[in-house]
Amino acid sequence: MSNRQVPVHMRCDISEIDVIVVGGGAAGMMAAGQAASLDKRVLLLERNADLGKKLRITGKGRCNITNDADLEQFMQNVSTNGKFLYSAISAHSPRDTMDFFESIGVPLKVERGRRVFPQSDRAADVIEALRKWLDDRGVTVLHECVKGLETKGGQAIGVHCGNEIIGCQAIILATGGLSYPKTGSTGDGYRFAEALGHTIVPPHGSLVPLCADECDVMQGLSLRNVTLTLRDGGGAVLFKDMGELLFTHFGMSGPLVLSASAYLKDFSTPPYIVSINMKPALTPEEFDARLLRDITQSPNKTARNILAQMMHAACVPVVLQRVGVNGDLPAHSVTKEHRREIVRTVQGFCFTVAGTRPIDEAVITAGGVAVRDVNPKTMESKLVKGLYFAGELLDVDAFTGGYNLQIAWSTGYVAGRAAGCMD
Repeated sequence: MSNRQVPVHMRCDISEIDVIVVGGGAAGMMAAGQAASLDKRVLLLERNADLGKKLRITGKGRCNITNDADLEQFMQNVSTNGKFLYSAISAHSPRDTMDFFESIGVPLKVERGRRVFPQSDRAADVIEALRKWLDDRGVTVLHECVKGLETKGGQAIGVHCGNEIIGCQAIILATGGLSYPKTGSTGDGYRFAEALGHTIVPPHGSLVPLCADECDVMQGLSLRNVTLTLRDGGGAVLFKDMGELLFTHFGMSGPLVLSASAYLKDFSTPPYIVSINMKPALTPEEFDARLLRDITQSPNKTARNILAQMMHAACVPVVLQRVGVNGDLPAHSVTKEHRREIVRTVQGFCFTVAGTRPIDEAVITAGGVAVRDVNPKTMESKLVKGLYFAGELLDVDAFTGGYNLQIAWSTGYVAGRAAGCMD
């Protein structure tokens, strides 16, 4: 095999391996280090030339390591299979993650929304600290592509790598999902798991931009402190929060939109509707009073200019079109009914969601190995003894803010400790 990278003080050769971890992302590195901490001879296989390639781009390169939330707050931000994750998050909490990174030389800071980042704002520092931690524990790292898994009598016994089979006592699959394929997320883990009888919930993008009509005229416009409400076809509220969003040539993106996208499950039903309140700090009555005051003070201004005093100019033409008011209409000709419609439109700026952007533009992948096939306390397969799963490969996901990386740390921790305890 080629392109091998091994620690200087390697603890084992590949003919004497206890645990093989497939995937050198966040979950895989955590799992490998934890298993090695229990005196297991660990081999970490990563197809990329470097470990943590996707980790390097998280948080816009700053690496939003976790969220400083307690267990209850954390679970409120898990959008899929939170009950399954309860044991893992309890075993290795966000606070445990923070203590861990501080202990391996990564000073942290907590920012808005309890998001946790390295003080250096460098994801590269997080990866380097993890690499050193793995090296200190004697983890062997090989940059090779795994072609399949080997089992015997319902027991994981090795992996097909290059032109050989590397034997082991336990395998941890942490190959990631399908988002950001340039980082090596190719879906191999799904194929390996499915070949052994595991159910794969169809993968789809989560925390992904939304496609919607009429947004292109506002392309590039960023709105802050607005409220976004997502409703299903029956009018039920699925998501509501205040924050930032961005209009694009295809629709909408930004933190609010990415979080809302986690609730989009079935586009075969009546369309989802996004409603944006661009003036959430005002009641409709207060907004109308403000509008009437501006009209009274500047009766000869156009309706377009009056509205431009209250919102971004790029929004004004769309609002006026929806209300049915000519932008050149003198302010003194704007009627009470016009004002009522303006208030309703600005505080309920609605778009029909036509779909989501492709999965390779998603922050994370929803779907994956069905959790009913996995022991939540150990991450071990219920179908194949000695086979464990960790990270995005599992059918679990959460909102933005460090929650998904915490899921990777927690499931990797649990899988690594469990595999490390195997006799």
